[in-house]
Amino acid sequence: MKKIIVIGSSNIDMVVKTSHLPAPGETILGGEFLMNQGGKGANQAVAVKRLGGNLVFLTKLGDDVLGHQSLEYFKKEKINTQHITLDKNSASGVALISVDDHAENSIVVASGANMQLNEQDVDHVVEEMCAGDILLMQLEIPLQTVMYAAKKAFEKGVKVILNPAPACNLPKELFKYLYMITPNRIESEMLTGLKITTDADAEEAANKICAMGVKNVIITLGSKGCLIKEGSISYRVDAFRVKPIDTTAAGDTFNGALCVGLAENMDLQNAVLMASKASSIAVTRMGAQSSIPYREEII
Repeated sequence: MKKIIVIGSSNIDMVVKTSHLPAPGETILGGEFLMNQGGKGANQAVAVKRLGGNLVFLTKLGDDVLGHQSLEYFKKEKINTQHITLDKNSASGVALISVDDHAENSIVVASGANMQLNEQDVDHVVEEMCAGDILLMQLEIPLQTVMYAAKKAFEKGVKVILNPAPACNLPKELFKYLYMITPNRIESEMLTGLKITTDADAEEAANKICAMGVKNVIITLGSKGCLIKEGSISYRVDAFRVKPIDTTAAGDTFNGALCVGLAENMDLQNAVLMASKASSIAVTRMGAQSSIPYREEII
């Protein structure tokens, strides 16, 4: 069974429900408080595991109360913790999240130990990579580490999928190592400099990203589904109609599910369909990893 190697962040999410997101300088009284496991890398790893993927997960935690709590949680999720390390000199990553009545969120991340994930850590999982495996990464760890892992995986015939979140400027060299990139609308706009308001805009942005050197592009558009550029063809996959409660980890659930579908040799359209189902379920629940569905729920 093809391995899905997730290299990325792990955070503790501290979530407050509010009527509206605060403006600069505004203090508002929130409602319910929740403390959940989060971090884009960990969210994607949990999605892969719950949906039946053959997971290898590399992340770094602080050697503190939150780090040890996360380690125990991963064990309960039946995630192999062989490549999860505790950094004695860093705090565990924390995300402060506000969620309003329309399920929109505002997030501030203190990266902590995530920013200590380095090339030497990557070398430990490179040995496990085989041709045909999938490497999934995001951008809550050092960009230098992402570059190094992408190059090493590409050289071994691994399909490298990058979820370019949170949005930042990417080195041009990175694109040639990518099998696929999965930006949302805002990330696509940042990558291309194009404003996306219509389907035609999304298609133009996908074409521009392909011209940077990556073969396959999926632009996720929230409730409007996603635009897929697969080689020379492009098409849409609609989102499922649900009433969202919290959109935290919807994109991570999508990416994890997408990789499981591809690892099971689904064609891209069916893999995206499964990913869309998974993320549609996730947005109907509060929290990050707590919202991620299991395979039987999708079926």
